[in-house]
Amino acid sequence: MLINKLDNVEVNIGNGHKYALRDILKGENIIKYGQPIGHAISDIKKGEHVHTHNIKTNLSGKLEYTYEPVKCNDEKIETDLTFMGYVRPNGEVGIRNDIWIVNTVGCVNKIAQRLGELTGAKYFPHPFGCSQLGDDQLVTQKVLCGMVNHPNAGGVLVLGLGCENNNIDEFKKILGTWDDNRVRFLNTQDVEDEISEGVKLINELKAYADTFKRKPVPVSKLRVGLKCGGSDGFSGITANPLVGRFCDRLASMSGSCVMTEVPEMFGAEHLLMNRCVNEEVFDKTVALINNFKDYYISHNQVVYENPSPGNKKGGITTLEEKSLGCIQKGGLSPVVDVLDYGDRVSKSGLSLLNGPGNDIVAITNLMAAGVHVILFTTGRGTPVGTAIPTVKISTNSDLASRKSNWIDFDASPTLDGNELTDELLEYVIGVANGEKTKNEEYKYEEISIFKDGVTL
Repeated sequence: MLINKLDNVEVNIGNGHKYALRDILKGENIIKYGQPIGHAISDIKKGEHVHTHNIKTNLSGKLEYTYEPVKCNDEKIETDLTFMGYVRPNGEVGIRNDIWIVNTVGCVNKIAQRLGELTGAKYFPHPFGCSQLGDDQLVTQKVLCGMVNHPNAGGVLVLGLGCENNNIDEFKKILGTWDDNRVRFLNTQDVEDEISEGVKLINELKAYADTFKRKPVPVSKLRVGLKCGGSDGFSGITANPLVGRFCDRLASMSGSCVMTEVPEMFGAEHLLMNRCVNEEVFDKTVALINNFKDYYISHNQVVYENPSPGNKKGGITTLEEKSLGCIQKGGLSPVVDVLDYGDRVSKSGLSLLNGPGNDIVAITNLMAAGVHVILFTTGRGTPVGTAIPTVKISTNSDLASRKSNWIDFDASPTLDGNELTDELLEYVIGVANGEKTKNEEYKYEEISIFKDGVTL
């Protein structure tokens, strides 16, 4: 399969790997998606397998960038499309009405689990919140605040121990204002029986959440996170372009999409930068990329240590190749905003979010940014999900059939010319209306928080 007429490799439909369309000389660039994905380290004959044994990345060090804006399709369309959401008193909309237990510290994980098992509330164990300092602790606090404020939660119990660095009083300083009907706090050291007190508070939260009923909401209120993991040679051909078309469609209807995985933009970042709506957003995107490169350098790690062993087995050879496939989830719409940890998505269109490619950290970051649902493309498969619906989209039919307990939507028919954009939009609206995803059905719901600092 030839992806772009400029390419000098084609993709084998059977295994997702690359093969030379012509003789390629040592030192010559390998072209896929119409862009260089590295260079040949030996002469490659026509028809020969092109992979890690004969390609090396072109990437090294930090780069200088120039804003060279390109015209993007930012046309808006009028639509009467709606979904059935829960409208909150602050005007935000949720697509679920769950009760969440949000821990300030990992020490109360098992208490949260026991309360969840007794009441049906959702709980999300994590090891953070104590023995952290400075910006490291602040990231934890901001992510947990994003959970507390998430509109998919009809009620939230903030559960603390009492002696942790991120104790409830300190956490409240970052949280700011809250609705006492919707958010309750429990320091377990302060009560004689934390289980009975916790059950009491959760039952009160349930009663409050029950006052909300689904009602029609314009699709412009929908916020969708974009993620890929366990990628293969088909990711940039089937599932990611499909999600990109979905993103463009939602943006045209004034909805919002958020894309993260900053290290998996390396090598393709210039394409995103030139889609920025203005120079201010361009500068933020440059900082997003360079700050993450500095993070690698500060830890004496190779900036371009990617792709993973699983990616390579699936046919992805270099980071450029992985990134060029990865960013296709963002479609062709303008980049309207850049978000840091703890920032909330607020603009219609495509936003970029700070954070690593690590699957659980990335989907946690997206959830904390306020997206309602995550579209997670995968070629090798993963069961992972977070506190919100995490839709798994397979890149190939084999995965969809073998792992039907993981996969929600199969993108492989796009190989046969089926666009599937309408079908994916319809599926996402169904999820917004209450249809459960596989991660919800099997309770694959967890969080992990980015950590970069001293542990006391």
